[in-house]
Amino acid sequence: MGWMAQPADRTVHALLQSLHQNGVRHFVIAPGSRNTPITIAATSPGSPFKVWLHLDERSAGYFALGIARQTGEPVALACTSGTAAANFLPAAVEARLSRVPLIFLTADRPPEARDLGTAQTVDQVGIFSTHVKWAVDLPVADAGALADLERYAAATGARAAAVSCEAPAGPVHLNIPFREPLVDADSETLPFDLDTPEMRRAIAAPAAPTPNDIARVASVVSGRRGVIVCGPESSGLPAAAIAALAKVLGWPIIADPLSGMRAGHHSFDAVIDRADVLARVTAFTEPATPEVTIRFGAQPTSKPVFTWLASLTATTQILVDPAVAASGGWRDPDLRSSLAVAADPGAFCSALLEALDARSSARPEWLALWCDANAAARTALDDAIANLDEPFEGQVVLDIAGALTEGATLVAGNSMPVRDIDSFFPNMDRAVRIVGTRGASGIDGVISGAAGAAAVAGGPVALMIGDLSFLHDVNGLWPIRRHDLSLTVVLVNNDGGGIFSFLPQRTSMPARFEEWWGTPHGLDLRHAVALHGGRHALLEPGAAASAAIGDALQRPGLDVLEIRTDRDRNVALHQQVWARAAEAVRLAVVAARA
Repeated sequence: MGWMAQPADRTVHALLQSLHQNGVRHFVIAPGSRNTPITIAATSPGSPFKVWLHLDERSAGYFALGIARQTGEPVALACTSGTAAANFLPAAVEARLSRVPLIFLTADRPPEARDLGTAQTVDQVGIFSTHVKWAVDLPVADAGALADLERYAAATGARAAAVSCEAPAGPVHLNIPFREPLVDADSETLPFDLDTPEMRRAIAAPAAPTPNDIARVASVVSGRRGVIVCGPESSGLPAAAIAALAKVLGWPIIADPLSGMRAGHHSFDAVIDRADVLARVTAFTEPATPEVTIRFGAQPTSKPVFTWLASLTATTQILVDPAVAASGGWRDPDLRSSLAVAADPGAFCSALLEALDARSSARPEWLALWCDANAAARTALDDAIANLDEPFEGQVVLDIAGALTEGATLVAGNSMPVRDIDSFFPNMDRAVRIVGTRGASGIDGVISGAAGAAAVAGGPVALMIGDLSFLHDVNGLWPIRRHDLSLTVVLVNNDGGGIFSFLPQRTSMPARFEEWWGTPHGLDLRHAVALHGGRHALLEPGAAASAAIGDALQRPGLDVLEIRTDRDRNVALHQQVWARAAEAVRLAVVAARA
């Protein structure tokens, strides 16, 4: 007998039961034959999992990633053998870089069927390479070693869940070979509550900074002009703790929209939401050059901010990251960190606050310089946008922001949407979560990630996405009707790759640009919405669009609200509003120094 005789049933159940004992609550399955043992076990009577079906492995990977990012818990997903496993790779890459816990279970042919030209068989051992934290090729079940195999399967499940969650969180890969027959008469009769020993692995507590590190940091930051930089973080940064530290230091907080600092119920007194503009203005960056920075999270979305930080060669830059010493955990893309502290951001803030004294605060004019310039930029941007009489993609961000209610989630698409959210999304005293796939920053799987968020979010979910990214993941719409989910998609359609119009290729090679970078598709995307049973509407940016988005967020099912813009005009309008904001910042700095 093969895997799906009773010995195999028990071994698969032992693995899945251990995954559940160690925090796995959601299981995503892409259909196939070779993963039949896993599917039967996960969906059997008494199964403790919430099981989600998806037709497409690539989209399924991002759907699981969306669930895991929203819940902070490891999510398991399974597929059949062959290219199905290969289609999990993009989600594995993203999960590794954005630190999201996923557990990939790939069904495989047994060893004797590999490397012989067997149908639907590829080399799946190590297929994800360095893009997973841990990978194992499980043994084929054998009736003569059942007890040992059950214990091994349980231990593997416990280790997989623990490794996926330990800092830095990320994916693991369990490759599971099955021999035929894949199913027998007893496959669906085995209860899930097997008499297997509970196998748990403790996950390391959040790393606390060492006393020596805190003493060193306290001596560096006390009484000096500094900036706290909060980059993207999948689980969100500890906003209240960082705001409290900024208050004692008297420092501004550069808040990426994906950091968790732009929205919530913490203090916004020091939160800078227009750093993308400020970093473009030399009249501001020269007097605002810090002596010290403390950096949390990943690389900022804003290229001007990142470029400015990289230029601060004389600034002491402190990197705080629990994964500093871990493989794949070093977040120092500009190689400017002077000191790297391996610590959980919340634990670091608490320890540093305790170590600081009243003399640590910088002069009040330092924070005022930043806050006044930020306010000037915000007012100028808002006024410039309000005076436009044509569609502008920055206005779409304001429309979405106005529609989001307490407990909502905004999923930021890559390319232009996340950059526009960075430029234009305001600080918001509402518990709104803003998330995005900024690990590898690809435009694939964005709809699926949003659908995964919608599957587990406690409030409404909105997605802002561009047309090419929408086309990349149309299959991602399928689970919304299948699983009775609700998602509002704000689709910014400029008929091509709008972000490329900001690059030098647009003017340096105009004859070739449109075909190879602009890539107009000429498709009417409402048909894709209809295919998946959704509602579609064309909108013009403005108050009516914000109201329509708000209404859609309260409705069940799929709404796609499309806003059409012109790529060339979009570039011109961005430059126009940025120029107006930059001038306002320059004048604010001049007035402050007068």
